[in-house]
Amino acid sequence: MLSTWFWLGAFAMGIGTIALAYGFRFVPRTNWRRYSLLVAVPAIAVVAYVLMAFDFGVIDTQDGEPLFSMRYLDWVLTTPLHVLYLGLLAGVAGRALTRSLALMALTIIFGFAGAFFSMPLNAVFFAAGSLTFVGVIYYAYADFDRAVRTKSPTTVAVFWKLRAFLVVLWLVYPAIWLTSPFGFGLMNVETSSLVLSYLDVVAKIGFGFIALSGQLNTADAALGTEAAAD
Repeated sequence: MLSTWFWLGAFAMGIGTIALAYGFRFVPRTNWRRYSLLVAVPAIAVVAYVLMAFDFGVIDTQDGEPLFSMRYLDWVLTTPLHVLYLGLLAGVAGRALTRSLALMALTIIFGFAGAFFSMPLNAVFFAAGSLTFVGVIYYAYADFDRAVRTKSPTTVAVFWKLRAFLVVLWLVYPAIWLTSPFGFGLMNVETSSLVLSYLDVVAKIGFGFIALSGQLNTADAALGTEAAAD
């Protein structure tokens, strides 16, 4: 049954990737480089879900539970891409952006280590990942906020919507981790995999379409300003 959820996840991510790639037709060419990040996120996830469906990269934790390393590889690549998109949208300076990307990657790495090791190490790594995630959120509301306030009102509104979307969804992942076999074991591997697959699709595809809509609205607003100036 696990492979079913992974195949469904791969299919949904594939459809989302194609749909977002079609968005290149509507996004101004000057924004293509940033927009490509939105397409890359579900495309990476497609590969990860197909590999998981074939049981590739499955390892046993110290407690004997199956751990899907491809899921964490997916996250360590895609979650920083989301942070990168937010940073580029806000116009964050290099060092502040690099710091946020590093903290996001460390969050995933600590989460993987916490899933692999037994108590008490898993609790230590979960706590470490929680701290780095708090750092990601802090800088998203500090450095990113200061940078984006120099942008147009339309860009600011899109940024705030995307940030809220990500933060709310990302806060669900630790809760799933805690209730999974790696935490308190309230959910079995199959149930947690189903929930994570669904949440992954919502987070990756949802973020992409909200960002696409925001890019189109920003472009329309810029055209409207130019027309008014003429």
